[in-house]
Amino acid sequence: MPEKALKNVREKDIIARYAASLINDDDFVYIDSGTTTLRMIDYIAASNATFVTNGIVHAKKLIEKNMKALITGGRIRPVTEAIVGPECTDSISKYHFTKAFMGTNGIALKAGFTTPDVDEAMIKSEAVKHTYMTYILSDHSKFGLVSAVSFAELEKCCIITDRVPEDYRSFSGRTVIKELEQV
Repeated sequence: MPEKALKNVREKDIIARYAASLINDDDFVYIDSGTTTLRMIDYIAASNATFVTNGIVHAKKLIEKNMKALITGGRIRPVTEAIVGPECTDSISKYHFTKAFMGTNGIALKAGFTTPDVDEAMIKSEAVKHTYMTYILSDHSKFGLVSAVSFAELEKCCIITDRVPEDYRSFSGRTVIKELEQV
């Protein structure tokens, strides 16, 4: 996590700020573990929304901001500081989120959204299934990359990014891509 947090900092900041602006007081929100989703919490204004996360650091940051926060149960994956496993998947399956904010390691036309870890992919996939509107927060560097495990098709989510590569522009008719201007 610390290494990833230092990559594309400006882009992640722009994406995080915009994503946070999408949260309404009546939302029931899932926040995936990851560096951009963690940054997003900094920009969440005082809110009556309820937040569920599988990120240990994310939960801590939410409660420090006096937000209503729940954390999933399960095994802790030290590399990402995420909670994973069947208990986590079972926990998420009981909820019906209005919005989810997810990270990804890769975005590819055929493979969809991908991550290198099977356990994390199961959690992400379950969250997407139980969410009205899923947002993938990703800077431009993730486009064209494919990690080991797919967790959702591109059509299932809205991508919030700083820049869309040319070869993905024609695909945007089948999925929602919000390209943010870099300030």
